[in-house]
Amino acid sequence: MIGIICAMQIEADKFIEALENKKETTVSGVKYTEGKAFGKKLCVAVCGVGKVFAALCTQTMILKFKPKFIINVGVSGAINPGLKPGDVAVGANVLQHDYNLTPLGGLKGQISGLEKINFECDSSKWHVLLDMIKQNGYTVKSGPIVSGDQFIADAKKKKELFDWFGAVACDMEAGAIGQVCYVNSVPFIVLRTLSDSANGEAAQSFEQLCELASEQGFEILSKFIKENL
Repeated sequence: MIGIICAMQIEADKFIEALENKKETTVSGVKYTEGKAFGKKLCVAVCGVGKVFAALCTQTMILKFKPKFIINVGVSGAINPGLKPGDVAVGANVLQHDYNLTPLGGLKGQISGLEKINFECDSSKWHVLLDMIKQNGYTVKSGPIVSGDQFIADAKKKKELFDWFGAVACDMEAGAIGQVCYVNSVPFIVLRTLSDSANGEAAQSFEQLCELASEQGFEILSKFIKENL
């Protein structure tokens, strides 16, 4: 079983449409759809936007459906200056940029109790995904994908996330999903297709390009799952 987690329905629709012999289960308001696609058994879930929804969904998926691998796919904002809407980011690691206990002596992004900032994506798979995306002609970069409970639409904040963390992209879920996968010893990868530039025009760009970016994610991952998982 491979788990696929998306924040929004539009990001998951094509994966759900591709499933054969669908079985739906709803837990705590989140729908999990099992079936077979691309030669593999999959479970696709739409977690909802934000870190709490993402963590809730991931933990439930692990306990109830027992995936051997989790993929978090969706749209996000470009943080690396070399990326723009239409490009792709592959997570080398994920972290929570808005987790901050520095007044108590911690490091920015360091999770209390785990004493970790970065949650590493499965290196044996994300490198393969990165190479495949390059071969298919996309502009793509790998590196930290940073998460927080806020939609980044400010050039100053964008620069801060790049300067501080070296982020390639920002979202609102991957850091939480990575933390839950880490504590449960479940390998994971994160793919982000870029819908906006996380600047003053981000909201308008997001609305215009969300569907296209979601289609790109499906196109890339359907091939990757079939050939590499």
